[in-house]
Formats: sequence, structure tokens, C-alpha cells
Amino acid sequence: MTTALNSPSGRRKALQEASLLEGPMLLLKSIRGFRTNRSLLWLACVPVALFGLGIFNLSAFAEELPELNAAFLANNLWLLVATILVIFMNAGFAMVEAGMCRQKNAVNILAKNLFVFALAVTAYWIIGYSLMYGGSVVDGWLYFKGLFFDPAVSAETISEAGLVPTVDFLFQAAFAGTAATIVSGLVAERVKFGEFVVFALVLTAVIYPIAGSWEWNGGWLNSVGNKEFIDFAGSSIVHSVGAWAGLVGAMLLGPRIGKYVDGRTQAIPGHNMAIATLGALILWIGWYGFNPGSQLAMDQWVPYVAVTTTLAAAGGAIGATVVSTMTSGKPDLTMIINGILAGLVSITAGCGNLTMVGSWVAGLIGGVIVVFSVAALDSAGIDDPVGAFSVHGVCGVWGTLVVGLWGFDIQGDGSPLGLLVGGGIEQLGIQALGCAAYAIWALVTCWIAWSIIGGLFGGIRVSEEEETMGLDIGEHGMEAYPDFASSGN
Repeated sequence: MTTALNSPSGRRKALQEASLLEGPMLLLKSIRGFRTNRSLLWLACVPVALFGLGIFNLSAFAEELPELNAAFLANNLWLLVATILVIFMNAGFAMVEAGMCRQKNAVNILAKNLFVFALAVTAYWIIGYSLMYGGSVVDGWLYFKGLFFDPAVSAETISEAGLVPTVDFLFQAAFAGTAATIVSGLVAERVKFGEFVVFALVLTAVIYPIAGSWEWNGGWLNSVGNKEFIDFAGSSIVHSVGAWAGLVGAMLLGPRIGKYVDGRTQAIPGHNMAIATLGALILWIGWYGFNPGSQLAMDQWVPYVAVTTTLAAAGGAIGATVVSTMTSGKPDLTMIINGILAGLVSITAGCGNLTMVGSWVAGLIGGVIVVFSVAALDSAGIDDPVGAFSVHGVCGVWGTLVVGLWGFDIQGDGSPLGLLVGGGIEQLGIQALGCAAYAIWALVTCWIAWSIIGGLFGGIRVSEEEETMGLDIGEHGMEAYPDFASSGN
């Protein structure tokens, strides 16, 4: 019995004739690029490198740790639950976007929303998390601490009931995925899948993390004047950055075919409002991970933040429904959905700094704003199929500014921060500065990124024929509802 890898006859042995020991090597050599011994040598280095990384990671757990205490377990368990809720928001975004767009593009939209989270987690794991929470490189502006992150749990973390690095990373990665998902809604029904994927990688690996470090890693926005910029859970950092990024893409793409006829805006109805409604409810539930989870501990303020979040969503739904009924004559379901989301975005920055009444009013105004914003964008010739910029961009800015209008230091000494409650104008000025900084950063960097991607890959928009036929067939070769005849796509 021989175990030699080469046939003794000199004839190249067919794969069907190979033994179990010979088969794997012959299979590799049949693949172009793995026929030489040098290629196989490089391939052999892969498990060695992975083994080395594994040893490095395992060595981090060699420290003797104290007994786990109740506070440590509660904090980390709560953040893990909150992380799962935020990740589940991807389903909500996918359903809202797919439901509000046409049947012929449903597969494309679902694929983008599903795949973009995988990309976001990977990009954020490799470099994004380090850029956002690493050590200072340019004080206040740029941070970095090498690729990947150290999962080691220290004795101090346990004794002080801190967060383990792995659960903190997961929570922050879910936020990065949210920023990228917002972009999908603005560029829906006409962007190339591959080019969108590349942009999502750039956004989650570099653009979003650097912006986030300015506030959440003690960057320059934490040291402006006598007060710091407040964005509790990311009205500006997550939502407006994602919205500005998508707005640039939408403007470069131009409107969908048939959106404007003879200079007049034409409605392009979504194909499944039941799915869109379910998506809105999933997002509402997921927001209990987004906002209360940003407390980063299981304490007495978690339920308070949950209540302010709920009240703002309720206010947003009421505001949007009333205004849409007054302007169109009948309550518009799409505006009820966007009103709820507008209320949620409007409270995200101030959910820990607004009173309950202030939270409901902030959401109510957000719901009113979103109706007029959607109409204003249509009039400006910017095609936003699901109202993503109005919800996440306009209401993201509003939610950030409202802290400077009637916010309080609720979790501190209770002192007023906002202009209208006796706190002076300084906090409002800082909030406005932060909004402007994130807008400028996102607009400039994302315009550069979209332009480079378009230049490298021959544009970012699908062909007219493909858009007319539908991206499901053109980009993916399948349909969302193959057993149903297309009607009014």
C-alpha cells in the first residue's frame, strides 16, 4: 500500500482514481493558481497564521480573574440583549425599504440589507473599532490602536462591573451596521449592488468610526466651551452620518426613471405595506436596544430611557398622521410609519437628557417635520424612495438640537442645559456645531468615496434597461415572488 502523492507511472492520475489521501491534493492542483509547489507552500501558511492568531488570543485569557459579581453579570448580560435588539433592527430596515419600494426590486433590497451587516461587522472588526475607540494619534481628531481588538478580560473590569471588550465590540458594530443600512434606503432601486457593497465597507471601516470618535472616545467635541456635545445614542453620529452619506449617493445617482415627468413629481407606490408596517414595529422594538442599551449598564436609568423613547415614537406617529391628513385629506400609512421612525430618531440624542413631556413634544415635532421634509426633497428633485433622509438626516439634526433647547442634566445634578429652560445658549451652540461638523465630514468624505468608486467601476447606477426590468433579475437573477405575475411593478 502506497501513500505517495505522485502516480508511479508518471501519468497524471484522474481525481476519480485517487485514494482518500491523494484526493485533496489533486483537487487543489486542479484549481488554477494552486498547481505549483510554491502556491501550495503559501496555502500551508494559512493554518499556521490562524494558529498563531489563536495562540495570541488565547494568551489573553491567561490572567487569573476574580469571582464574577452580580453587577458585572447584569451589565454585560443587558448589553448583550441590547446588542441583539439592535442587530434585529436590520430586519426592520429591510422590511420597511422593501415594502415601500416596487416588487421588481425586493430581492435586491433584501440582499443589500442582509449582506451589508456582514460587511459592517467585518470592516468594523478589522479596523473600524480601533479607529473609533483606539489610542490618540492626532489628539481629539484621530485615534487608532492597531488592527482587530484585544478580547482580554481584566480583573479590574470584573471588580468594577465593567464591560468585556467582546460585548462592547458587538454593540458598537451593530451601530456601524445601522449607519450603512440607512444609505440603502436613499439609493434604492437604481444603485449597482457591487458598488454599494464597496461604499458600505468604506463607510463602516473609516468614515463612520472617525466621526464617532469625536464624541464617544473623548474627541474634540467633548472639549468645546464649558459644556460637551451631547448625542446619547447617535441622532447625529449614527443617523445623520448615514443619511448624509446616502444623500450624496442619491444626488449622484439621480432620480429613478418615472419619478419626474414634465417637471412634476410622480408617486411610485410601494408594493407591500404590510411588510413595511411590520418593519416599522420591529424597528420600534429594536430601538429599546439602541437607546436604553447606550446607557452601557443595567441601572435605574435604563427604564427611564425606554419610556422617553416610547413617548417620542408615539408623539412622532401622532404628529405625522395629523399633518398628513391635513395636507392630503386622508391619513397616509407611509407617513405614520415615517412619523414613528422620525420620533425615534428625534429622541436618540436626548433620551437621557429630556423630561417625559419634552420627549413627547420632541417626537411630535419630528413627526411634523418629516412630512414637510419628504415633500421638500421631492420638490428639490432628490429622489429618496423611503424618506430615509427626512427621517434620519433632518430628524437626526432636530433630535440633536432639541437637547440645546429644553434638555436637562437629568442623570447628574438636574440642572437645565437648554435655552428655553434657563440653561443659556451655549449648549444649543455646541449642539449646532456638532451637527454641522458631522454634515460637512460626511458630505465631503462620502462624495470622494462615491466618486472614486464610480470612476473605478464605470459608474454606480445600473443601466436603463436593467432598472426598467428590475434589479432582482438584472443584479441577482431571481424574483421575490416568482409564483405571482408582475403587475404594476
